[in-house]
Amino acid sequence: MTLKNLTIEQPTDTIDISEKGKVNEQTISLNRRLFMQLLVFTDAFDTEALVTAVAEANIHGVLYLDLNDPYGVGLLTFSEEPDYFVTDVRRLLNQEPFDLLTPRPEMTMLGRTYSLGYEADLERTLITRPIERATNPAWPWAVWYPLRRSGQFEQLPAQEQRTILMEHGGIGRAYGEADLAHDVRLACHGLGTEDNDFIAGLVGKELYPLSQIVQRMRKTKQTALYLEKLGPFFIGKAIWQNKGD
Repeated sequence: MTLKNLTIEQPTDTIDISEKGKVNEQTISLNRRLFMQLLVFTDAFDTEALVTAVAEANIHGVLYLDLNDPYGVGLLTFSEEPDYFVTDVRRLLNQEPFDLLTPRPEMTMLGRTYSLGYEADLERTLITRPIERATNPAWPWAVWYPLRRSGQFEQLPAQEQRTILMEHGGIGRAYGEADLAHDVRLACHGLGTEDNDFIAGLVGKELYPLSQIVQRMRKTKQTALYLEKLGPFFIGKAIWQNKGD
């Protein structure tokens, strides 16, 4: 067959990349989302200088002390515009005191907020609530980790997937209502080097409940049967927070 006789089919449906919600059984949409990135460093011998630098640069984010590295810190930043990470954040990291640190790229996490299709307030779901949770001074402790689901989960019928996820979500809601742990959910498809699907952030007043909720999740059907990979885990305590404008 020659190229001039080859018929190329054009897509018949318009691609809609907006996030979906629902109000009074009516579908709503919002084409906005928040990107959040965690960068981890070691050789941080002067954390006061780091706090001064992020504050003077008016970076939107959180600076953590790394619980598992006495010389480690984590920098969480967020923006609706991905350019923010390669302009403002990059500029900060390429000058003192951050350029004196040693990056730990194996701990880097980048994700985006997403909707599940039933949320009535998409702006709160996608933008304001994740920022409020990450920067709440009453919840300084944080556990961040990526995860990858198995292909078997993606092949399950939609209703079975929802049932499995409801078990997971029920535990999260119970801990949230008790003010023990609050989650930040991010999708990271195509945004990392390890081919993960999601990033989970858990924040709270104390560390133990964050550890316990991970333990509880181990017994759910999703984690026990349909996760291929969990971690690495970053555990930190906030020493500076700025939710931005």
